[in-house]
Amino acid sequence: MVVLALFYLKGKFGIKGEDEMKICITSQGDNLDAQVDPRFGRCQYFIIVDLDTSDFEAIKNPGVEASGGAGIQSGQLMVEKQAKAVLTGNVGPNAFQTLQAAGINVIVGVSGTIKEAIEKYKSGELKPVEAPSVGSKFGMGK
Repeated sequence: MVVLALFYLKGKFGIKGEDEMKICITSQGDNLDAQVDPRFGRCQYFIIVDLDTSDFEAIKNPGVEASGGAGIQSGQLMVEKQAKAVLTGNVGPNAFQTLQAAGINVIVGVSGTIKEAIEKYKSGELKPVEAPSVGSKFGMGK
């Protein structure tokens, strides 16, 4: 009974819970038709997608012009947004370490549109990596 009451309250009042599955995809635009941005720390936008409801939020990356620490700052944002996985083209060592320490899966080599990336993730086509895909400062040379 208690479990049912919690599900009811979560749905009725929009209470967020641990069972939500959110992923983040780095994006060049603010919608699902945009292309995946190949950079994590300096991507243009983060698209946070709730896989259970298909709702999404586009967040303009505050670290896109940072002189340093963009990967760590972006990683901390993913923790705040409770993402369970990050889909991107590449991720550097500092961002990777931040994400890994938070238990967030990192998936690199992702390209195409955001919609395509979501479908590939849902189908199990994309797998997490165990190491960064590029060296530090990779995203600084636009």
